[in-house]
Amino acid sequence: MRTLIACVLLSCLASPAGAGPNWPSFRGPTGDGRSDAATTALRWSETRNIAWKTGISGEGWSSPVVWGDQVWVTSATPDGKKLFALCVDLATGRILRKIKVFHVEKPHPKLVAGSSYASPSPVIEAGRVYVHFGTYGTACVDTNNGKKLWERRDLTLDHKEGAGSSPALFGDLLILHCDGQDVQYVVALDKQTGKTKWKTDRSADFRETVPYQRKAYATPLVADLPEGRQLLSVGARAAYGYDPATGKELWKVHYTGWSNVSNAVYGGGLVFVNCGYGQAELWAVRPNGRGDVTDNHVVWKLSRGVPGLSSPVLIGDWLFICSDDGLAGCVQAKTGKLLWQQRLGGKVSASPVFAGGRLYIAREDGRTSVLRAGPTFELLAVNPLEGMIRASPAVVGRALILRTESHLYCIEE
Repeated sequence: MRTLIACVLLSCLASPAGAGPNWPSFRGPTGDGRSDAATTALRWSETRNIAWKTGISGEGWSSPVVWGDQVWVTSATPDGKKLFALCVDLATGRILRKIKVFHVEKPHPKLVAGSSYASPSPVIEAGRVYVHFGTYGTACVDTNNGKKLWERRDLTLDHKEGAGSSPALFGDLLILHCDGQDVQYVVALDKQTGKTKWKTDRSADFRETVPYQRKAYATPLVADLPEGRQLLSVGARAAYGYDPATGKELWKVHYTGWSNVSNAVYGGGLVFVNCGYGQAELWAVRPNGRGDVTDNHVVWKLSRGVPGLSSPVLIGDWLFICSDDGLAGCVQAKTGKLLWQQRLGGKVSASPVFAGGRLYIAREDGRTSVLRAGPTFELLAVNPLEGMIRASPAVVGRALILRTESHLYCIEE
């Protein structure tokens, strides 16, 4: 366990300055669901270990992000015409600001249960929060006064079921996936001005595909590899490695899946890629190739219990996954060997997070299963809250920040 926690601490220290006590993006400081917190709550309920509970008006499934003493989420009116950013005080749960970011005259109808007009999570840094609503707009907001610093409303695409991909920060760039039925590209904006710095079209062959098989909802991840930094990007029909500074495509693997939601994860010289619907497989890929590396850089494939929605968590040599129907599993990262698989019950949309040697898996029924993060299955607790959970948790210090369909919770022993 000492080695395990040391590994996590080292990777967090490689994050941007100030990221340690913060949770700046959908999957935390390292973009892969890991926290360096040594102690977090094991058990809670509506009457136990709740530091505060705050009602969040509107609808939205964006995950909370935290910087300093501020928690930010997005929400929308049920008809999708008004899109908001909300700032909550981390110490008290008091709503500090509710900012109307965009007004939409004719939003597309939501076509599936579980979608929302505010599903992409914000990304935050000192003094600025970047909010993204897919085709309806992207904006930068000053966290000190709530003023909108810039906006982009021209990055339009046909999401079909609504936007899902969250933005990522890299240096002076804000990187977005734009994978719709009509267009498919990755774009990097100057985070100071919102102007386009580079734009790269997806190179997957979509000629024989119907439109809905061209879309994806995954979030970009910039990882430090021995070969240098790479932007790891999962799209429909293919996953890619790009140069994050220029957008140049370095390598790709092609598959037949689409509507990919699960993010790529990197560790131990391998990138772990979820191939999406239509081909429910998890692939381990060596990212040191160039061009199409499908035939010679895929190390292993797993098809049993692979999630369509949640993203994996890699802890040392153990890769933890949880399927949409609540089947949790642990995979040996180097070989793809399934070490254990257990049904937790309920449906799972949120991505697991690791903190204090434990794995937290929030379920749609409001319960969060807490597991020992190890090569044998050990269920430590199941904690109920009122309301559905689809947003992924945030971890700050000793606190867990959880969002249900109607409330934001701070959980701390």
